[in-house]
Amino acid sequence: MSVYLIKGKGYRYDFTLAGQRHTAAWFTTKRKAQAAQAEKRKEINEPLPEKTHETQTPTDTEFLELVNRRLDHLKAYHSQKHYADYRYLARKWVEHWSELKSCEITPEMIERYVLERIRVSPLTANKELRSLRSLFNFAKGKKLVRENPADDLQFLPVEKKVKYVPPQLEIDRVIDQADPDMKDYLWMIRETLARVSEINRLTWEDVNLAENT
Repeated sequence: MSVYLIKGKGYRYDFTLAGQRHTAAWFTTKRKAQAAQAEKRKEINEPLPEKTHETQTPTDTEFLELVNRRLDHLKAYHSQKHYADYRYLARKWVEHWSELKSCEITPEMIERYVLERIRVSPLTANKELRSLRSLFNFAKGKKLVRENPADDLQFLPVEKKVKYVPPQLEIDRVIDQADPDMKDYLWMIRETLARVSEINRLTWEDVNLAENT
């Protein structure tokens, strides 16, 4: 088969040498695919010194398997919310790359995917990139891939908006318009800077009228 084009995805090289199949995808140009194929042939013909079992890096892990291993790790070591958020993103990745091996995911593929997500917002696109980067860092740590294809991709620019903080005079004017009970409630928040949830949990045992505390 050598080098061929898959419409809508990119170029792929695929060859068999000494009874063993070697393939990788998706390259943006035929020339890049041919160069990668030549490099792979050279690597096979001039193998690196044999590595110990501890330093060997398998590259045939299915992408779906990698995602599932990452999710299992998050479920065990992170919050339920973080796990659920990551699982939501991972479902979309699997829709794109479930039939590929982890080593076949290229920077070009990730960049195209991230740029598609900018249609939602730059923040969403950056979240996708950050999560994919963490996925492949996890894979490197587990010796499942040699390189992180998301490492050199840049985050998209995000316009930062300054949050408006009303001055004390405006806050006091709002409190003055409240009814007596609400006024006490608002003054408590203003003077203590406590969270609303903390104010709501206060009981009379927390109040010392003799010492005004």
